Amino acid sequence: MTQTRRLVPGWLFAAMLSAALLAAVSPVWAAEGEFDDPWEGFNRKVHAFNMTTDRFFLRPIAVGYRYVTPDFMQTGVRNVFNNVKEVPSALNGLLQGKPGSAAHDTGRFLINSTLGIAGLFDVARHMGLENSDHEDFGQTLAVWGFDRGPYLVLPFLGASNVRDAFALPVDGVTDPLFYIDHTRTRNTVLVMSVINRRSQLLDLEEHLTGDHYTFIRDAYLQRREFLVNDGEVEDDFGADMDMSEYGDFDDGSESDPF
Repeated sequence: MTQTRRLVPGWLFAAMLSAALLAAVSPVWAAEGEFDDPWEGFNRKVHAFNMTTDRFFLRPIAVGYRYVTPDFMQTGVRNVFNNVKEVPSALNGLLQGKPGSAAHDTGRFLINSTLGIAGLFDVARHMGLENSDHEDFGQTLAVWGFDRGPYLVLPFLGASNVRDAFALPVDGVTDPLFYIDHTRTRNTVLVMSVINRRSQLLDLEEHLTGDHYTFIRDAYLQRREFLVNDGEVEDDFGADMDMSEYGDFDDGSESDPF
């Protein structure tokens, strides 16, 4: 393993491994045609576990964070984490053959990291570089032709599919937070990232109706379809809801509280 890391960067090795493993199984799922939820029994059990964990642990922390933290500080924290995401997003833009998207994300990162004081302020937005949906390796695999596979609920991480699950190692090693040398600092930042994301989803809870599992599954699949196709989707699920205010609704790289 040490020798492999010397030969290729960690993110590239993870990308090659993920693509190779997915290539071995994706033809089977691609041949199944219409997407379904064949693992619903297992998924519902994991979903119930995640809901319980969120109800008694993560949600109370997020509520407390939102209560004691001024709005301007929450905005600053959110801006910092959004700024960090520009790095892997730019990389995936290149991998997907979208130089314009990669240049856009790179420009935002450079401007906000300097003029925006490490991303605390979204200066780039006032310069015509609006914040956009970030690219991730799951989307890259989709552009490369890999089938998404069955819907899958991961412990603690929540809604996903097989393709996005295989993409997680690459998403992890291309995240700049992964390279913070000081262990305690890195862990603190990662925990703060999760709390920040969970606090952003508090307002979304009022829209959860009926069967939560079905609602979240359909919302996730619709959102991922939207991202993979750069906004061109036929499904009108959630057309009467403005989801943009809640940020990048579960891109497979963050914790899903539900």
